[in-house]
Amino acid sequence: MVADNLRELLEREPFSPFRLRLSSGDSSIVRRPELVVVMKSELFMAQPNSDSHTFVPLSHIAALEKMESTNGNGRGGPGRKRRR
Repeated sequence: MVADNLRELLEREPFSPFRLRLSSGDSSIVRRPELVVVMKSELFMAQPNSDSHTFVPLSHIAALEKMESTNGNGRGGPGRKRRR
């Protein structure tokens, strides 16, 4: 069930960001679990430092994708090598 999988990803310690793929083809990255609430038939997602929010019907979530782990630079991607 999508709701159970969402709760599992949101409660994981330590938290790892993940991507929501929707049936429309859109996607969203969940970076902060405290801004997401799994309800009976919808997912509530708030935007940080904003009054903006989104409700996503659980039936429209096509996939949950784990993100690559970060390497300590906080960007989630490969780090830039220093020149010496």
